[in-house]
Amino acid sequence: MIHPTALVSPGARLGERVKVGPYSIIGEHVEIGDDTVIGPHVVITGHTRIGRANRFYQFCSIGEEPQDKKYAGEPTELIIGDNNTIHEYVSMHVGTVQDTGVTRVGNDNWIMAYVHVAHDCVVGDHTIFANNATLAGHVTVGDWAILGGFTGVHQFGRVGAHSFCGVGTVLTQDLPPFVTVSGNPASPHGINSEGLKRRGYSAEAIAQIKRAYKVLYRQGLSMDEARAAIAEMAVITPELQIFSDFIAASGRGIVR
Repeated sequence: MIHPTALVSPGARLGERVKVGPYSIIGEHVEIGDDTVIGPHVVITGHTRIGRANRFYQFCSIGEEPQDKKYAGEPTELIIGDNNTIHEYVSMHVGTVQDTGVTRVGNDNWIMAYVHVAHDCVVGDHTIFANNATLAGHVTVGDWAILGGFTGVHQFGRVGAHSFCGVGTVLTQDLPPFVTVSGNPASPHGINSEGLKRRGYSAEAIAQIKRAYKVLYRQGLSMDEARAAIAEMAVITPELQIFSDFIAASGRGIVR
């Protein structure tokens, strides 16, 4: 299941039924889980661990050294979960010792062509990254978030769960969960109600999330006032807890 033109280091650990396509290169510190498919001309290097049933399309660069001038060859890691689809020319880099030393990508993510995931990023589960979406270093992306084509996220930024970025969005501040944004710089345009319906949120929960959005964006409150009001709402509506916690923990400020 390894093409004769592929170069697989003797130190690499490949699970059962792994396929490696023509001219691909697998480095000595790489682990690949069962049923993963590596297309042609893919390079996987560094201390990279990949779970099961992933698919890498041609010309991906996975586990390369980070684009960080402070990096000095430390054995940092890239860890990728299960059932991810990773399309052409995607690049994902290992972490740095200035952070946790690990770049993490979760499970069931749909990563389209030319996406870049920089060092020390943490990507959750069930996300969608459209073509050319780019994460700078140390970015966190929550579960079910959707990044439109050519979205750019500033270093140390956070993208909340179930949020939605329109095409060409530039995020220089944190994007709260559930919120839809677009533009450069990003501006809010309501909540991702259609996505929430698809994921089983009740009509009542969606209505309460809309109320919280209005508290944050439409009532002219200060951030401290909005945080306090949303924290009170979260006591009654558990679905709002991640919204409340995210806003309370924001260090860069939020898109507003």
